[in-house]
Amino acid sequence: MDLAFTDEQDMLRDAVRSLCADAADTVRSLEDDPKGYDDGFWNQLAAMGLTGLMLTEEHGGSAMSLLDAVVVYEEFGRSLVPSPHLASSVVAAGILAEAGSPEQQAEWLPLLAAGDAILVPAWLEPDNGSGPTGVQMKARPDGDTTVLTGTKRHVPFASSADRLIVVARTGDNVDLYLMDPAADGVTLTLQRTVAGDTQYRVDLDGVRIPTTDRIGDSGTGWDTWHAVMLDAMVLVAAQAIGAALATHALTTDYARERHQFDKPIGSFQSISHYLSDGITAIDGGRILVHQAAWARDQGRDVTTLAPMAKLFATQTCRDVTSVAIQVHGGMGFTVECDAQLYFRRAKSWQLNWVEPERLEELIAAGILD
Repeated sequence: MDLAFTDEQDMLRDAVRSLCADAADTVRSLEDDPKGYDDGFWNQLAAMGLTGLMLTEEHGGSAMSLLDAVVVYEEFGRSLVPSPHLASSVVAAGILAEAGSPEQQAEWLPLLAAGDAILVPAWLEPDNGSGPTGVQMKARPDGDTTVLTGTKRHVPFASSADRLIVVARTGDNVDLYLMDPAADGVTLTLQRTVAGDTQYRVDLDGVRIPTTDRIGDSGTGWDTWHAVMLDAMVLVAAQAIGAALATHALTTDYARERHQFDKPIGSFQSISHYLSDGITAIDGGRILVHQAAWARDQGRDVTTLAPMAKLFATQTCRDVTSVAIQVHGGMGFTVECDAQLYFRRAKSWQLNWVEPERLEELIAAGILD
């Protein structure tokens, strides 16, 4: 594995970092916001070709590698700027590129690549896990329509979506469906989350959709979903590493500047060891993320590497941000301090896009099976 980035990747990093820095002031103002993202920032992502990040040029995308996307997502993590990019440009676009019909791809992929449409997945359900058995929403065939009934939670940016990709169960099969969130029988309720990001509860009461809006053949939904989620795991891990790096840097600066007993608090062994442990874990996690992305780009199996990367990176981010609050003392718990902002995001990333218990199951399966 070559750990050196190309000149193009370094330029991409600089461009995204500059863009995110300009938008960083919006982070606090968009917490608990019904829309949850800034149109100007989204349009700039589109202008840079990032809304079509990994889509092929045939569909208007930039055809970047997963390692290129990791470069982008580390910068997203540093800045915490909220956007529907992961949900729409990675997961939804990946599902349609993987299993969409020619008609679905022709209709939606160019719009997703241009940033002119937003599609988000509706996946998790109340009191259910993120594995295939957690999908219990019923999809009942009825003539040339399918009827969806049940509840989805933690659906990101649902109120802004042109379509939801609903993961539902038809008998023993798990299938994927395109559904208009404005359809009759759909109720959207904004949820309060630890990160203050925009997630919705989506209640479906006998929602009818054309059978042609199923994505892929019957019974292939979970395989498609899992394949795309491997990419999402790696990118969430990259985001967590970027946030951990930013948090560690601000904590190190504070430890140099804050004096107690006539010396900087960073000179005390307890603080300095916290910082050394943190950067060691960050560097280890970053290499794991890069390895997973590189292996994916090489066409290698990452069914174990991707869960490892997300499990380790999000735990590292959670630990580093927790230490940041401790080092900042009482101020670390205030909303004015960036340490708590990163800590809340770290906890959210750890729980969302496949929770730790499911990641451990996937890693264990790779070891034992």
